[in-house]
Amino acid sequence: MNPTSLTILVLYYSRHGATRKLAELIAQGVESVPGVEARLRTVPAISTVAEATAPSIPLDGAPYVELSDLAECAGLALGSPTRFGNMASAMKYFLDGTAAEWLAGTLSGKPAVVFASTGSLHGGQEATLLSMMIPLLHHGMLVMGLPYTHPELMTTSSGGSPYGATHWAGIDGDKQVTEDEKRLAVALGRRLAEAAAKLHTPPHGPR
Repeated sequence: MNPTSLTILVLYYSRHGATRKLAELIAQGVESVPGVEARLRTVPAISTVAEATAPSIPLDGAPYVELSDLAECAGLALGSPTRFGNMASAMKYFLDGTAAEWLAGTLSGKPAVVFASTGSLHGGQEATLLSMMIPLLHHGMLVMGLPYTHPELMTTSSGGSPYGATHWAGIDGDKQVTEDEKRLAVALGRRLAEAAAKLHTPPHGPR
């Protein structure tokens, strides 16, 4: 990583790969902005079985997130599959463990976006996005969505929302990411990176 680059944390949980694909597209949008790099991270699965443990290193995909990633990032993209109109418990569990960062204001003032995938078209995409926004607002983050200047929001027949990027994966997870979903995910990453870059631009001195 270039030490002079801004880092955007793209943090997601994905069981079958759909949310991970969105994360990768958002990272692509982030890295289309000069001087900004994406850091892909995931969270381990959790279980009601006390003896069950996740491997210390994921079998595939991004590494597990560390709390230091929150301190080092200039912005955050947070993603999860939908669980009854809410974020997945694995993501909620991670966020529940960030009280020290909340007290320290680690994320305060940083821009953030959210993204999600669902098995059904009307299966709670926007409710899931809103559920992820709430803890980010408590952290003092500057939560952004997608403006209707992106025409895909008016033409999409699958995923895509002014609240954030989404993907309709299908009940069996067999639906590919559509062109509209791709464009909106990339645009969301680019918008986040541009906001982070502007926030880190030193103010002009007196003339």
